[in-house]
Amino acid sequence: MRDLAETLLALGHTVSVLAPGDDETADLPPYVVTAGRAVPIPYNGSVARLQFGLVSAARVRRWLRDGEFDVVHVHEPAPPSLSLLACMIHDGPLVATFHAATTRSRFLLMFDTVLQPFLEKLTGRIAVSDAARRVVVEHLGGDAVVIPNGVRVASFAEAEPLPGYPRPGGAIGFIGRYGEPRKGMGALVEALAMLIDDRSDLELLIAGRGDAAEFRAGLPSALRPHIRLLGQVGEPDKARLLRSVDVFCAPNTGQESFGVILLEAMAARAPIVASELDAFRRVLGGGAAGELVAVGDGEALAAALAAVLDDPRRRARLTSAGAAVVAQYDWSVIVTAVLRVYELAIAGAQGAAPKAAGPKSS
Repeated sequence: MRDLAETLLALGHTVSVLAPGDDETADLPPYVVTAGRAVPIPYNGSVARLQFGLVSAARVRRWLRDGEFDVVHVHEPAPPSLSLLACMIHDGPLVATFHAATTRSRFLLMFDTVLQPFLEKLTGRIAVSDAARRVVVEHLGGDAVVIPNGVRVASFAEAEPLPGYPRPGGAIGFIGRYGEPRKGMGALVEALAMLIDDRSDLELLIAGRGDAAEFRAGLPSALRPHIRLLGQVGEPDKARLLRSVDVFCAPNTGQESFGVILLEAMAARAPIVASELDAFRRVLGGGAAGELVAVGDGEALAAALAAVLDDPRRRARLTSAGAAVVAQYDWSVIVTAVLRVYELAIAGAQGAAPKAAGPKSS
């Protein structure tokens, strides 16, 4: 949402983003309007931060009234959140992006019941992948245009590595909530234990949310010197991490509808080893732009990581293939498809041709 907003702003559109947060939330760009604190709840194997209720509805209504938007773009409108409230309240052109690839969500089960009247108001539907599109088709009875998530390629390709990197002993990168089982950290730790016997200076560089003390306490003592936790990092440091590692690892176990982090790694010219999930296979060009391994198989993961670490030619082949793949996901390309959905949504809602001037988006 941030990248799309900034791409649209650069093209001359007026953009406002309503998001959870308050006056104490740091480093928010000027186009963001805060709607108060959200409540974290488990959702889709992760943690979703949701907002709902009368106070949130009042803030959404005020934001819509003050903005006078030509089109409103919401993400994942099924859970009780600002997106669903916007669907309930807004009467103009309305576009929704669907990310989830699982059909077992309790919120999706409400598509055919209480949520149906509000979701019927959508005049444009986007799915980030074929898997996400199948969810829309099965639960909404309609269709969605597949527009993948984008990435600002140049910001990753031109980033400087972190101080001291690349390091002589090599580094594996991981980005994500390392305490969540579906992110696959267990398999990666198992693989690292196999690798350090022959690579005494190898390091696993981790960025993301998690309980660092609990994570370290659960590690074998021999592995602790080989793991560096950076905590949650901003976009510039994420790009620098990806530019620092010899291989990026995504050992996720499932429930992934796309794989933005793989795009970011390819943009940063980092070779990739990832679980053989359908979403990852699609992003990696069937395996041409990254090594794919069986889900949850620490031994296979170790073998693939070793093969990439030990073979400069293989790393060069993977980074070259990744650069070619990620070029089609640059926001300069993706924004054209999104704007077309906006134009059709405006035309469909108003029963007229879209305006010549650029739309005011939210």
